[in-house]
Amino acid sequence: MANESYDLIVIGGGINGAGIARDAVGRGLSVLLVEADDLASHTSSASTKLIHGGLRYLEQYEFKLVAKALSEREVLLKMAPHIIWPMRFVLPHQKRLRPAWMIRIGLFLYDHLGGKQTLANSHGIKFADHPAGVPLKAAFTKGFAYSDAWVQDARLVVLNCMDAAARGARIMTRTRAETATRSADGWQVTLKTSDGETSEVHARGLVNAAGPWAVRFLDDIAAQNHPYSLRLIKGSHIVVERLFDHDYAYIFQQPDGRIVFAIPYERDFTLVGTTDVEHSGAPGKVAIEPDEIAYLCEAINRYFERSISADDVVWSYSGVRPLLDDHEDNASEITRDYRIQLDTAGGAPLLNVFGGKLTTYRRLAEDAVDQLAPTLGRHEKSWTHDGHPLPGGDDANPQQLVAALQTRYPFVPSSMATRLVFNYGTRALTILGKAERLTDLGEHFGADLHAAEVDYLCAHEWARTAEDILWRRSKLGLRLDQREQRRLADYLGCPSLAATEEKT
Repeated sequence: MANESYDLIVIGGGINGAGIARDAVGRGLSVLLVEADDLASHTSSASTKLIHGGLRYLEQYEFKLVAKALSEREVLLKMAPHIIWPMRFVLPHQKRLRPAWMIRIGLFLYDHLGGKQTLANSHGIKFADHPAGVPLKAAFTKGFAYSDAWVQDARLVVLNCMDAAARGARIMTRTRAETATRSADGWQVTLKTSDGETSEVHARGLVNAAGPWAVRFLDDIAAQNHPYSLRLIKGSHIVVERLFDHDYAYIFQQPDGRIVFAIPYERDFTLVGTTDVEHSGAPGKVAIEPDEIAYLCEAINRYFERSISADDVVWSYSGVRPLLDDHEDNASEITRDYRIQLDTAGGAPLLNVFGGKLTTYRRLAEDAVDQLAPTLGRHEKSWTHDGHPLPGGDDANPQQLVAALQTRYPFVPSSMATRLVFNYGTRALTILGKAERLTDLGEHFGADLHAAEVDYLCAHEWARTAEDILWRRSKLGLRLDQREQRRLADYLGCPSLAATEEKT
């Protein structure tokens, strides 16, 4: 790579960096994206897995943010129907926390703020004759149902990078920017791979989308003066065995004013989260604390007849949200809207990205490239808002695709066909290829994971370790035991799973 030159180097392989790389290369810019670890290896894979407007943000008068997010929800549902799909949420009513009239007004706004919506509107429900009432305590007699959407978060990042690469971008994972030197006509960046190889690359512009490391990048790598400081807010989630036998998710009001979700997860589990805790340590070293587990278990026990404890947790994960410090005392009250700052005064263009949400990543990328592209001599209009499908998303009806896949490959079990389609969409056909029986898919590692899928992920999705495959490209880490996980690691020729990703 020595002395290769690009229009734009993007630092950071989370959702913001991936979205910006895709948008920019689609407007004719040559792009290099650099990620120090795996794609989506930190904040972007530690979310609550929702594409949503953020119902609770209405109480903070964040109407603009909610409207923007709800509008984006419609765009993303069209872009990636195989990894983003509608989900109905149930909000049990507790009048001592919020009066019913307030919730009705909030849900009315939620139904209409984003403009024309394809998802069903909200309505009141009585739990005596609704399936969502079955697991709830008898004290809860009524509530509300509304619509949002679910997303395979890490896969959303990977698919943006795949599309960017198909359009000509270069994606380099496990490659760290060691130095970035600015001049009037560009940036000279020193890169170092995890193998220890170094190289120098040049770009006319630079994007700092390093997430929790954005300020550190400015201070230590780019050596730029700036006024910014970040608040790192840790969010933790737990996964337990399935707590209810229906497809609705729950949103629970908490006595402290926060909300906790309980969401159907990977067929046999329930995802519970999230917490909001200030984090002062290293961004890459986060783990759930016992008091966070207790908080989430108490949230479930406050509403469900069935109680859970720390002993029921089969997996947990934590991540930090890098929010621009607005001097708000309460971590839950800090704005989740993004901030973009374009700096051209110090020489070659530098665009800094702070904050943001999965739901609004495409809009963030569009706004970022709208600002940056003219400084690099490109004036093409934005293009991603038309719902150009992400890889695998060119079939608008994944359920029909599952049926078609089973017709073509009758030896594939129904559960496996469903998982492949709702992870890869039409790319599932590439994985199965010319196979005529399961044994044609190569070594079987456990659950329904075979070598054909592993090889595909390594060849097309930058996967290199068992951790990449089991916890980001899929969630099969919930189903493979430690012996099976080690066998996968041996197949890949890499170390076994990192301690932070092991089952609790």
